Amino acid sequence: MMTDATFTFRVDDDLKSKFTHAAKSRDRSGAQLLRDFMREFVNQHQVTVDNEESFRRQVEIGMDSAKAGELVPFKEVEALFAARRAASYAAEDSSE
Repeated sequence: MMTDATFTFRVDDDLKSKFTHAAKSRDRSGAQLLRDFMREFVNQHQVTVDNEESFRRQVEIGMDSAKAGELVPFKEVEALFAARRAASYAAEDSSE
């Protein structure tokens, strides 16, 4: 069972009035909107954390590969991306 908690904070009277008016214009209470905002913020934060963790894992994999001598020569990388650029430019030209 989830219990409710009270969240108390100070806000400028003018902002509170405008927020309350805006909430009512959407048939919502200020508390409902604040809960929605909080949920969305928590969700966005979790996505950011997950992305950062994934990026760190990928960097660690790359560093481990480099330490093991599993490197792709610069000329191969340059050739691969030159081909990708050329394909991208060709796709742009054909769509015009």
